[in-house]
Amino acid sequence: MGIRNNAFDPLKNIQTAASAMPEQLSKLNFRALTPFQRALMVSDGTVTKFIEAYTLDPVEIITLSQERYPLKDDHHWLEAEKNTDVILREVAISGIYSHNLYVYGVSHIVPERLPADIRERLEVQGEGIGRILIDHRMEMRREVLWFGRERVSDLPGKISSACNGDFISRSYRIIAGGKPIVLINERFPVMTDELPSHH
Repeated sequence: MGIRNNAFDPLKNIQTAASAMPEQLSKLNFRALTPFQRALMVSDGTVTKFIEAYTLDPVEIITLSQERYPLKDDHHWLEAEKNTDVILREVAISGIYSHNLYVYGVSHIVPERLPADIRERLEVQGEGIGRILIDHRMEMRREVLWFGRERVSDLPGKISSACNGDFISRSYRIIAGGKPIVLINERFPVMTDELPSHH
């Protein structure tokens, strides 16, 4: 009979760039999280589908802001050079039934690495990037960079009115064709463990 490992860590080897974690993030106590929150941290599919399946609460994606701008410097995680055009996009993902704020998401997208029809859906229709890529059957992989807990004070009005600024968050890249196409930061309000009940 093997020795029982009391230091079991299901997050081990998931973070590929933990040493580069931003200073405002503190380490997560994984055992103190709810099952819902733990699953959010390790999910490698579309977060909206997972939330809908777990809560039985259909979600809506609300675009808070979206702008295109040239990078001022080389971007390591996007593997993009200075002056590369990037789309900065902020979204709120909320439950249609519960009105709970589930996610505050910030994405940096390199549009030149995406097919024209995907760019159009992003820029014109404002849909979720994960669902769009899956709809187009684009071959891709997710690479989680880091996750942690943070307190954010400078929030868009729609976000600050729905939570107290205390989040667990994760950042990851979506890579396709050997290049990062998007860098995503997903912040989950700590109060998201207060799930809606359905009958």
